[in-house]
Amino acid sequence: MKILIVGAGKLGYKLAEEFSKTKNDITVVDIDTDALERISDHLDAMVVKANGMQVEAMRELNLKSYNMMVVVTGNDETNMIICSICKKLGCSHAIARVRNPEFARQQDFIKSTFGIDYIVNPELATAKQILKHLYSKNSFYYSDFAEGRIIMVDYPVSAIKGFAGKKLSELELGNRYGVLIAAVSRRGEIIIPNGETLLQPDDIIYVIGKRDSINKLAKEYSIIAPPTQIKKAIILGGSIIGFYLAQRLASQGVAVKIIEQDKNRCEYLSEHLENALIIHGDGTDPELLEDEDVVDADAFIGATGYDEENLLMSLMMKQLGVKKVIAKVSRSSYIQIIEKLGVDFALNPLDITASDIIRYIKGSSAVAVSMLLGGRAQITEAIADEKMPIVGKTLAELNLPKGIIIGAIVHNGNIIVPNGSSVIYPGDRFVTMCLSSDLEKHESILWKGKRGIFQ
Repeated sequence: MKILIVGAGKLGYKLAEEFSKTKNDITVVDIDTDALERISDHLDAMVVKANGMQVEAMRELNLKSYNMMVVVTGNDETNMIICSICKKLGCSHAIARVRNPEFARQQDFIKSTFGIDYIVNPELATAKQILKHLYSKNSFYYSDFAEGRIIMVDYPVSAIKGFAGKKLSELELGNRYGVLIAAVSRRGEIIIPNGETLLQPDDIIYVIGKRDSINKLAKEYSIIAPPTQIKKAIILGGSIIGFYLAQRLASQGVAVKIIEQDKNRCEYLSEHLENALIIHGDGTDPELLEDEDVVDADAFIGATGYDEENLLMSLMMKQLGVKKVIAKVSRSSYIQIIEKLGVDFALNPLDITASDIIRYIKGSSAVAVSMLLGGRAQITEAIADEKMPIVGKTLAELNLPKGIIIGAIVHNGNIIVPNGSSVIYPGDRFVTMCLSSDLEKHESILWKGKRGIFQ
């Protein structure tokens, strides 16, 4: 597939990195020489120094030859205009990043006016993910599939008595609970395990299965938290994420406080947010935190533009006894240490947005796509059709590479934790876990002969 990315910032780099893993033909356009050099030095992508709003520069790229363009400069209006220009020059599909809350209320009009096929809003998507985790009774990471009937949860092996030093075959989790360990995180790397995999005390395991089965496992091993009733929430940082989050929490009757250092931003938030208290001050100031009784909050969310501040304050709040603590981080390298810090959960808007775009490109057969450890592994929920090479064969016959595992199948409404004799039929939903190094094989196994919306 031939893909054009306009904007070489953090998201542009992340998208180029993910698309290049499956041997797509990538071109990145930007006016920032340093950003383009970084992409050229580290990724398999062509770079072009040009302004995406210059018609002649875009015309020279022969946009009719591209399957898809993704416009992710730092300005919403610029993104919309570039999409409009490029669609008129012959590009067939256009995705734009549009983040402003004012635009979020008129997406359909914007799409039709500027010829945009799909809009991504990283901040809104991140806020929705934070809300999901705030109300989850799982203390750790979790993601849901098959309309919530299947969930994947991660647990530190150290938190589960008797798991360390055991092979997966000895645990017999499939027979005892109907769940499967789909992946193991070990020192920042993802392992797709087998029955001989020996669990180590510092490992993090990703367990997939029916929601009831996961809850049964968690209850028996005392690794489930009581449901958290969110009545008071503190948001550190009046960013766009903080705005979206406060808006939705307040609409659910939660008492929300936002702590923001920038006075002008505080004035904007006060004018546009109802039922939220805006506090002008330094969120790291102990006196301010004491005055605002942050330890009495049910939830704390670090949503400033500084990863270190979000992580440090989230860790402090957890140690002070706040029940739910979530941090927004943008550096993938930090994701690897989150699990060891005691923070309940950390979300990376780049991963969320890249997953959203990949799902759109794969088309209707891909229901959901999410990433682990900053893209070291990818989880995909898909709907099987007769064109897929995996359909109608036992999993043993497929002889899947070691870096790919099918973690769950939904057949005729029944959830199956698969084994070698399991078969995927047309219309089934199934969830796969794949190492990033095996994404090309994963694509050929699932979508051979198809290219999502470009088939």
